[in-house]
Amino acid sequence: MKAFKPHLQGLPSYPYRKVEAPVKLDQNESPYELPAELKTEVLRRLQALAFNRYPDLHAEEVRARLSAWLGWPAEGLVLSPGSNLLIQALAQAASRVLDTAPAFPHYAFSARMAGTPYQAVRLKPGFALPKEALLEALDGPPGVFFLPNPHAPTGQLFAEEDLEELAEKARAAGWIFVVDEAYHQFSGTDLAGLARRNPQVALLRTFSKAWGLGGVRAGYLMAAPEVARVVQNFIPPFGLPAHTAAVLLTVLEAPGYVDEAVARIVAERNRLLEALQRHPTWRAYPSWTNFLLVRTPEAAQAFQGLLQRGILVRRQDQYPMLEGCIRVTVGTREENDRFLEAAFALAEVPHA
Repeated sequence: MKAFKPHLQGLPSYPYRKVEAPVKLDQNESPYELPAELKTEVLRRLQALAFNRYPDLHAEEVRARLSAWLGWPAEGLVLSPGSNLLIQALAQAASRVLDTAPAFPHYAFSARMAGTPYQAVRLKPGFALPKEALLEALDGPPGVFFLPNPHAPTGQLFAEEDLEELAEKARAAGWIFVVDEAYHQFSGTDLAGLARRNPQVALLRTFSKAWGLGGVRAGYLMAAPEVARVVQNFIPPFGLPAHTAAVLLTVLEAPGYVDEAVARIVAERNRLLEALQRHPTWRAYPSWTNFLLVRTPEAAQAFQGLLQRGILVRRQDQYPMLEGCIRVTVGTREENDRFLEAAFALAEVPHA
């Protein structure tokens, strides 16, 4: 182990362990598969691919299609096999990393892997944005500031005027303000306008959630061209596989299915939240994502009790402020009904 950098000694792995269950509600995936006609078109494209040839150097064909769809300059887009790699690239490039706590753990994990100085500002009670504390932190030496909006893992949505204020501070102080919009379709928000007005703002997005392509692994960064160029250098050449490009080109030609899937998920999310408000001991927090954060008297008991009934959720009680919390992905109506039946059964109360 002496061959490795000292800061890597004892660094814990990313916090995930695969568990099998009939109803899988643990990874914030879409419950809906790609429409059959699009999957058929993907297979046609794959059949035509020359597997012995390298893909585009930097996903140029997909970037051009994505640029046209977003109305964002291609030179300001960086694609990678999942937005996690973009987070890693940003943390490697950064002089320092600023984050909130709790938050998506890959921000902290990436900073620690890179040996980048890291600071987290705790959310306020009720998971409110600690705006004043963040503005104070942005007075320090500049780096990269990650903020998911809607927020993970709490599901909260922060006010755009507060983000505008943070963005102006970032511009003045030389920070890159990275807003992770992984769940923005479920809140109906879009901060592309803010990023256009302020070149210190960059947006992270993914094809894993609303697009229903978690298994494909694809994400992208929207940024000023000079920011994109730095991040692109941290993504290996030929990094987006040809088969991934084939899937993305197909869905970008017919993105309409996403709106329908999002509408169904949002309706089910709201139904779940309303039902859980009648639970005698669990508290579900309002959400603008495709999941619910639920506080229980004891997360381990809730997790195991649900798993024994065939329902897999994600424990979140290892994070600050989330004692007793589990996270529940919004599934299909049938999956959500099974979850509710199990949740109320654990409290020995029938679900109406």
